[in-house]
Amino acid sequence: MIGIEFKKIRRSKILWILLAAVIILWIPSIINASMNFKMQDIGISPRDNFLIQGLMAMAWFMFPASIVLMTVLLNQTERSNRGLLKMLSLPVQPFKLCLAKFTVLLCLTAFQLLMTAAMYYVSAAIASQTQNYAFILPPTVIFKEIGLMYLSSIPMTGFFWLLATAVPSPIFSVGLGLASIVPSVLMINTKAWFLYPMCYSFYIIAAEESRMASNLTYTPVQAIPWIPAAVLLTIVCLAVACLCFGQAERR
Repeated sequence: MIGIEFKKIRRSKILWILLAAVIILWIPSIINASMNFKMQDIGISPRDNFLIQGLMAMAWFMFPASIVLMTVLLNQTERSNRGLLKMLSLPVQPFKLCLAKFTVLLCLTAFQLLMTAAMYYVSAAIASQTQNYAFILPPTVIFKEIGLMYLSSIPMTGFFWLLATAVPSPIFSVGLGLASIVPSVLMINTKAWFLYPMCYSFYIIAAEESRMASNLTYTPVQAIPWIPAAVLLTIVCLAVACLCFGQAERR
């Protein structure tokens, strides 16, 4: 079923949309590369700041917004020509179809982050030439940050998938998803941040910035209660999504 889902998106515009988002993300970093030399007040190196500022922009809005669009596009591939109704007529339990699509969604998010890493190296190479400074960091650093972003985004992906399956109208689904991204900046400054999955990736990258900056207070991310809450929220979102998947068509 997962293989079939990949075939469905092969000719879609999802991958091009993800690539466009990644390119748009790093263009300002190239243009404003000189700004990285003005961060002495927080004690972070220009190369570290180049990476972190790009990832923070990605984690706060671009990455969550891309996931919102992906969830809607994945569902829309079935709503045309009554495709979802045909799927539900197969001798396959609906929750398996739902989980297969969610697996594809996780793969797409991973692919976008890999494109982000690749585009970082392109951007860092261009900035290094224009500023006569080596912005490029070792791959171990890049893939560590990308890996943290991916793992922390799974609960958020589950929540957005729930919205896409539970809300019939794609316009309302996108609207609710994008609206839920905005409070992330506020939630990371509260003690209950671990209850809001949309801020997880942003919180992680913000914590990494404080670790890299010598003049900022570094507070490590506490695994408890974050990980139990993240696991529980992911399970609940997927369970409800499986119940809601194709519910209107099944009626």
